[in-house]
This record gives sequence, structure tokens and C-alpha cells, in this order.
Amino acid sequence: MQLAWIWFGLMALALIGEVMTGTFYLLIVAAGFAVAGGLAYVGVSVPVQIAVCAIAVLVATLLLRKTGVLKKREIDASGNADVNMDIGQTVTIDVWTTPHTARVWYRGTHWEAELAPGAAATAAPGRYVITHTRGNTLVVSPAA
Repeated sequence: MQLAWIWFGLMALALIGEVMTGTFYLLIVAAGFAVAGGLAYVGVSVPVQIAVCAIAVLVATLLLRKTGVLKKREIDASGNADVNMDIGQTVTIDVWTTPHTARVWYRGTHWEAELAPGAAATAAPGRYVITHTRGNTLVVSPAA
């Protein structure tokens, strides 16, 4: 019975950690601790508690991965306006140095600009919208 409270204490610590990190992984661990605590409360042996806790965590992890809840969410910052403040801004290109590259004055300094693939057959002077960044190169498309 006393071991059950240890399991429930571990569950509480995992839940606190879950609130602090915002992942589902510690929630899964907390559920495993809760299952082990329930087994300890009814008097099941310690090795069985540990084994069932581990199995519960593995099964829950596999189930949540299969349903897509634990799917890795990568954000490509180079083309996401929510992450990169340059996306959607306009620049004026007066002269293209090559058919697809130019130097532009943007945010107080010179930047390399490159015409986005498929944007136009030939680059012409005018206003362009930044669609991506690649390092310190701005990838631009003609402004509408």
C-alpha cells in the first residue's frame, strides 16, 4: 500500500514535468506510473508492477505514434512567415547581375537575391516579394 503512494508521487512529478514541457511523453510516463500504482494498491508484486509500468508506457507510446499524436512537427523556417519575419516583405530590384541573381538593399544592408524557381522566365527590374530565405540569400518572386 505504501509503494502505491510512491508510484502516485512519481506520477505527480511526471505530470508537473509535463505541464512545464508541453510534450505528451511525460503524460505517457505518468499513465504508466498510475497503472503501477494501481497494481501496488491491490498488492501485486514489485517486479510485476515495474514490468506492467514499462509495457503500459511502450504500448501508449506506440498507440499515440500510430494515431499521429506524437508525430514530429518540423517547421521549415526558411519559408514560414510565422517564423521568419522576412517572408512576405517586398524589395525593389533595379538591376539583375545575372539572369537570376541580384543585389538588393533590404533592412539597412545589401543582400543577395535570387529569383524563385518557376517565378518568371527572365528577371526584370521592379518590386519583388520575399518567398524564402536560404542563409543570407533572399528568394524572391515578382510582386502581384
